[in-house]
Amino acid sequence: MQPSVIFDLDGVITDTAHYHYLAWKALADSIGAPFDAEANEALKGIDRMASLRWIAARSARDFSEAELTTLAERKNAHYQRLIADMAPEDAFPGVPELLLALRRKGCRIGLASVSKNAAFVLDKLRLTELFDYVADAASIVRTKPDPEIFLTVAAALGTPPSACVGIEDAAAGVEAILAARMPAIGVGSSEILGRANLVVAHTREITPEMIFALAASVAEG
Repeated sequence: MQPSVIFDLDGVITDTAHYHYLAWKALADSIGAPFDAEANEALKGIDRMASLRWIAARSARDFSEAELTTLAERKNAHYQRLIADMAPEDAFPGVPELLLALRRKGCRIGLASVSKNAAFVLDKLRLTELFDYVADAASIVRTKPDPEIFLTVAAALGTPPSACVGIEDAAAGVEAILAARMPAIGVGSSEILGRANLVVAHTREITPEMIFALAASVAEG
């Protein structure tokens, strides 16, 4: 039996991080909160409301829950306008081919993204049909680094966590995979993702054989 493979979205399948940055930057500027690219890195893998609270805490103003909800909606509307023109070519090189190869080899494939726009983005990239299950971030109580989203996807795929491999580009995501007791592949810097079982610079470097070998080696202990 082949392992199931659970992907993060942003930074693994496509680069929506820049659009998130632009939307968060505009919102932060509007409330007088300092925000730059380094601050944006700190929000990788963190859900929308937690990110908003982090930004709002840097403002001199206090916000009610109702105001925070309004700000979150404003940010999301801005983000959706920015990603409205995404197209299949916005998927990272090699991603469609990897997904197709995994399906041909009998793997079940899931998406574990905290983005509530994940399904919209997959549709824009024309990758929806290559996934067996896409997590509904709205139904997840605890965000990464808690393992809940990866455990939820594994359950939906009908696969024990130990028979899954998770792929992430954020340290919080790698911690979530490991907490779910799954082997982790990190995409990006080994300095940031060093806790992963395996780190590659780009998703295009990942092959089905690499995934199978990692799953087998972890299973053997």
